[in-house]
Amino acid sequence: MKPQASTRSDYKHFLPITTRWMDNDAYGHVNNVVYYSWFDTVVNQFLVVNDALDIEHSPVIGLVIETQCNYFASIAFPDSVTAGLRVAKLGNSSVRYEVGIFRNDEDNASAQGHFVHVYVDRDTRKPSSIPDRMRTVLQLIQTDPS
Repeated sequence: MKPQASTRSDYKHFLPITTRWMDNDAYGHVNNVVYYSWFDTVVNQFLVVNDALDIEHSPVIGLVIETQCNYFASIAFPDSVTAGLRVAKLGNSSVRYEVGIFRNDEDNASAQGHFVHVYVDRDTRKPSSIPDRMRTVLQLIQTDPS
């Protein structure tokens, strides 16, 4: 089944992001690796501003174990971008984040995708339960509590 572009109303948290000249590739549009950087940025920004993650000291850290992106329309500098974020699945030690990338004021996503974090102990790197504070914050943007 061919993926369909999501809309802004499908997401619960938003982060405006400025494109940069260097984001464009030889084909005149934002290179695919930049989209993954935007995914990582919106997730970590959400966690940090909601006091759910201290990048240097949190006892658990999220490691990406899966990622995927579908592209629907090109984005190029100097477009503005808004990243929409939601949590699709919240497990004991893992989270599936879904991200929509919206160009300028458009309602349909130019790209959308997901990545899965497995939370591990910072020192041992063994899976760890998501801390209560983080779980509470993630539930704020969860679309299908399970």
